[in-house]
Amino acid sequence: MIQLTPEKISIDTLLDSVEDHSTGGLVIFLGRVRNHAEGRQVRAMDYEAFDEMALTKMAAIAATAREKWPIKKIALVHRTGHLKLGEISVAVAVACAHREEAFAACRFVIDTLKKTVPIWKKEYFEGGEDWVEGILPEG
Repeated sequence: MIQLTPEKISIDTLLDSVEDHSTGGLVIFLGRVRNHAEGRQVRAMDYEAFDEMALTKMAAIAATAREKWPIKKIALVHRTGHLKLGEISVAVAVACAHREEAFAACRFVIDTLKKTVPIWKKEYFEGGEDWVEGILPEG
């Protein structure tokens, strides 16, 4: 499952997508909207994505992870739109036969997603708002 969605991320759907009885290690990373960033009190966030390119990049990250680790199932989901404090903005799930590979692959996926996928983040904080993060499409 590789998805951008304006809807709330369902943990049950995420888990169902990586169900595989041959796996003993399932690692899930959930990124949430927190109430602070760089010394400012955050109230909410907006996420925007260049959908077609973001999905292509996310699929490429999953493919690269599959080349590096013996992944049985993988899921990457990122929210778009307006998110409140505590809401899940990104979810990664990796299922492997063993936990060591699942942990390594999950870390690679979220770190690479944050660095390379064209998704932009706008923070609403006490006293204003600001686009604070985003990746320009690579050539």
